Amino acid sequence: MKVLVAGGTGYIGSHTVVELMEKGFDVVIVDNLSNSFPEVVDSITEITGKRPDFIELDLADTDSASEFFAQYKGIDAAIHFAAYKAVGESVEKPLIYYRNNIYSLINLMENMEKHGIRNLVFSSSCTVYGQPDELPVSEQSPIKPAWSPYGNTKQISEEIIRDVCNVSSLKAIALRYFNPIGAHPSALIGEYPIGIPNNLMPFITQTAIGKREVLSVFGDDYPTPDGTAIRDYIHVVDLAQAHVVAVERMFEDRGKENFEIFNLGTGNGFSVLEVIRSFEKVTGLKLNYKITGRRPGDIEKVFADTAFANQELGWKAIRGLDEMTLSAWNWELALKERKK
Repeated sequence: MKVLVAGGTGYIGSHTVVELMEKGFDVVIVDNLSNSFPEVVDSITEITGKRPDFIELDLADTDSASEFFAQYKGIDAAIHFAAYKAVGESVEKPLIYYRNNIYSLINLMENMEKHGIRNLVFSSSCTVYGQPDELPVSEQSPIKPAWSPYGNTKQISEEIIRDVCNVSSLKAIALRYFNPIGAHPSALIGEYPIGIPNNLMPFITQTAIGKREVLSVFGDDYPTPDGTAIRDYIHVVDLAQAHVVAVERMFEDRGKENFEIFNLGTGNGFSVLEVIRSFEKVTGLKLNYKITGRRPGDIEKVFADTAFANQELGWKAIRGLDEMTLSAWNWELALKERKK
């Protein structure tokens, strides 16, 4: 079976490509390299012993997408990672997020429909829940108004997928991620944002290694035990493996509905300061950080009810917080060595 991975040189995409290839799937990656590097394909090849096909392509460009699908045959399923994902940046630049995140999905689905590709896994987000009334968050929790344009693009995308599934033979699974961190145990791939990181973990590792002078902790006045925001952090390898399970579920026709939704998290909430303490513990380093004001678009706390994904998918996150923070640090160290 051949799987198209849109955004496959990115952070979660590259880890998913590795897991797919190690399970025997053929993979073709399309990516516009807006927040990733072509060398990632070399790293995937080194890990798996096999090179995935790679095409540099902006999926949000309608003509480029159509041309690719007209030329590239034999795709059995697609995974959509081709979205911009920084909450704060989306507040500042909403049109860029709406254009890229929505157009790339529509172009993908139009071409899937045209070329008879009927299996789609969509990279969604817990941001669709907004600030939940109750925790943990289950798949039945109400969808609240989005706190950011990024979160809104995920809500809109899910609605688009649902509407198409209602009137076509498309089967789709939306995986609502909580907060992926960490890196592959080989330290050959990991989170490597271009420019200033928008996510917590790469900012921690870049501060620790000296790329950044100080880590800003956005707010210490949230109604949480230590005042900092709480998230459900999940190891990126656990997350990637869930995508393989989702693809296999569709190929084996085990879905209960044409459009299914699963939360992907650990079920545990950790504060920003708890993540910092874990990092300091596993590395023996003291992190330079300062408390600043809250960041627009950030919610107070969220963590997952994972029972449905655990039972229905037969998948469970197994890696703990210390393993997540240590693997992220090993990746940062490997990057430094690579650049010598």
